[in-house]
Amino acid sequence: MYIQYLTAHHFKTTLYKKGEVIYEPGQHPKYAYFIKSGEVRMATVNQDGREFIQGVFKSKQLFGEPALLLDRPYLAYTIASRDTEVIQLDKPAFLKMIVENSDFSMDLIMTMSKRLFYKSMMLEELANEQAEHRLFTLINYLSQDLEDGAALNITRQTLADMSGLRVETVIRTIKKLAASGELKLIRGKIVKTGYDADHKMNVL
Repeated sequence: MYIQYLTAHHFKTTLYKKGEVIYEPGQHPKYAYFIKSGEVRMATVNQDGREFIQGVFKSKQLFGEPALLLDRPYLAYTIASRDTEVIQLDKPAFLKMIVENSDFSMDLIMTMSKRLFYKSMMLEELANEQAEHRLFTLINYLSQDLEDGAALNITRQTLADMSGLRVETVIRTIKKLAASGELKLIRGKIVKTGYDADHKMNVL
């Protein structure tokens, strides 16, 4: 709905090729970004060049707004995971949209609340040395909006980058969880089932 509104009002649209950096740490924010098509990941990079993914944003989602609202430099990289079109709103236009559109304001509050919850959850999980628990918690969170029987469209490498685990550990742990019935795999894809998440958490 918002993408159609922004397109109709001729806001600037930019195409980023796969692997292209949209912004990087220390850069001063100029825009809030709405994804028209494609996918973007937000990541920090350690001294060894390994990414730790803080979030993945897809079509019709928004990113970059916290730094813009606070007028603070970005803390992470955002990188196009595939060819991606984004619509860019400068701060005056973004603030005007918040003030004039109450539905958008409520959606923005819910979006930022979900992100805060996710960051708090992952901070707690990163302190947990049990790979099974950390990975299951992450998969359960990512699957919460999927219908039963739907596949979680995410790679093992992305799960590793989001959980702070090695990809070999992720592959081994997923196989272990599937063998014990904690997860369901179909043709290698993680599929959501109607399990009791709280019960499984306790088992892990």
